[in-house]
Amino acid sequence: MSTTSTITANLPVGASVPPYTPHAISVSLPTWRDNVAYEEGQKRVVDSMVTGYPRFFIHLSIQKLARIFEHKYGRNGERCMLFATQKVAENCRSFMQKYSVNCRLMSLLICPEDKANGRIIERDVRTQSDCSSAASVNVHIVLFPPDSFPFAKQFWQHTGMGMSSRLAEHCLSMLPDEVTQARTPSSPPMLPRYIGKAFNKHYSVKSQSRSTSPPLPQPSSRDETLEADHSVYLEERYGRNLPLAFAPSAKRALRRRVAGVLIHDTAHEYQGEPVAGGKNLVVGPSSRGVADVSEHDVYLYPTGMAAIWNAHHIALATRPVAKSVCFGFPYTDTLKILQKWGPGCHFFGEGVDSEIDELEALLKREVSQNPDKPPVVALFTEFPSNPLLRSANLPRLRALADKYDFLLVIDETIGNFVNVEVLPYADVVVSSLSKVFSGVANVMGGSLVLNPRRKYYAALKAYMDANFEDLYYDEDAIYMERNSRDFQRRISIIDNNTTAVCDFLRSRSVAGGASSAVLKEVFYPKYITPQNYEICRIKMPGVEGGYGGLFSLTFTSNAASEAFFDALECYKGPSLGTNFTLACPFTILAHFAELDWAAQYGVEEGLVRISVGMEDTQSLLRWFDVALKVAEATASVPNLALE
Repeated sequence: MSTTSTITANLPVGASVPPYTPHAISVSLPTWRDNVAYEEGQKRVVDSMVTGYPRFFIHLSIQKLARIFEHKYGRNGERCMLFATQKVAENCRSFMQKYSVNCRLMSLLICPEDKANGRIIERDVRTQSDCSSAASVNVHIVLFPPDSFPFAKQFWQHTGMGMSSRLAEHCLSMLPDEVTQARTPSSPPMLPRYIGKAFNKHYSVKSQSRSTSPPLPQPSSRDETLEADHSVYLEERYGRNLPLAFAPSAKRALRRRVAGVLIHDTAHEYQGEPVAGGKNLVVGPSSRGVADVSEHDVYLYPTGMAAIWNAHHIALATRPVAKSVCFGFPYTDTLKILQKWGPGCHFFGEGVDSEIDELEALLKREVSQNPDKPPVVALFTEFPSNPLLRSANLPRLRALADKYDFLLVIDETIGNFVNVEVLPYADVVVSSLSKVFSGVANVMGGSLVLNPRRKYYAALKAYMDANFEDLYYDEDAIYMERNSRDFQRRISIIDNNTTAVCDFLRSRSVAGGASSAVLKEVFYPKYITPQNYEICRIKMPGVEGGYGGLFSLTFTSNAASEAFFDALECYKGPSLGTNFTLACPFTILAHFAELDWAAQYGVEEGLVRISVGMEDTQSLLRWFDVALKVAEATASVPNLALE
């Protein structure tokens, strides 16, 4: 076993992934049962967690800050959520009010002087002399009855606009020691994630309590707490980061990188400033397939889901109100956003060409019933989709968008713009920068790009210029800029590794013609709807896009799925697009309370999703060969094979 696999195999449940990373966005769930236990809220798992994916697991620093404010300002046991701007806090309150929840908003201005003064002062009663530092922070608090926490958590999860963990740490650093070190009452357990859903019968254990979602974790018994200087060292071990004063330059570099206008992207800095973000840097035409895209058409968000939420609201604000379309089985929160905000959503869960025929029939019916307005406001699709890696027929969808006058929003996270060119077909392109663009799994981010060649560009651009709010915390942008400087090189390595692994696995699968195989299908754009993917795959002299770093596997039995997953020698946890290989039982994590519903669309209970990293190719092939042999062994054990 290699050193790398020894490290990953020994990473305990609940540890951060990567290990000892203060703001890691993944957490170790190394066995199938650990993932089930997490979804069931079993204490042995949730009490051990030091981190998690930030939209699902509220970082311990944010929890600590929230408990301080609940203790100081809460009435009758009120809970709270923390946001960086008043506008987002008001959006949270509006969402909760739809469910008849009474909320209170508070705003604080936290200043470095507070530490010495030993006090926290509400923003409205601050005087100028109270706070003079540029390091001061506005914090906006939504307070609500404790039994309404699930609704607040839905907003946090779906929108991706909650407070940054780095911002929470900065706030804590400015509060008086007697406040941050005082023992505050523990928050009560997190209530079920899936309101109104029954406990999952497939994994029930009679002796366990029937909680359907993890409780809000308290500080873990596994101590990953680090001294400040050690924390900084670990945060910066991938390269020196920039002073916070250069955050505007870092954001400018990110927008240029996403716009594809950097003639020569560089990791160099000049007097501490990233060269790619220099104000006077000469840039070229975009390489994104639309030459006149510029950095001014790119908008940064704290998460990819925040970009999607805002794309949806931009469409609702600039076009006649109508239902949206979700085309293809998407990552869970995209569909939830379209269903819970606005007039609703038409869902075409297969995302194949035959459903475009059904979509066209629906559009014709809607127009015949109301010819005075577009039949839908916008269509959202992933290219390719997560987790089934299906690629929609973008030329056909674009033709329908033009004919029936709706916006086409494409999420390019999985394909990424090094491999595929989707912007020419879209009105809006969104992406999660947290994934392969960053690669390090220590920061979140998202982007939204407007296509200046499209009919409604002027209206969308005018709306954004008037309403865009920069929610991306400066320190997060600094880390993202540093991480992404070599993203094109990394993607090439990951593409090649993934193709090698998938070709190997497909040769041992039912779909690949193997006899007596336990592996049914390898979901990978090279094999799944390849004709649609090839339309957009970049193919130019000297530049050829790959098929991305994500694939999914299905097996002939759940026993084989579990055996394969448990035996695979890589990190196990949520997220994707990491520089290291990362696997998860996707359907268990994303659809635990709705397994039967997900299965209708081909997202099987036993599906294993794998994001391939930059490890040595031969080592990767050995890992997958060993795991597959363990899975194949289940076929010789009758009671396991029938599960």
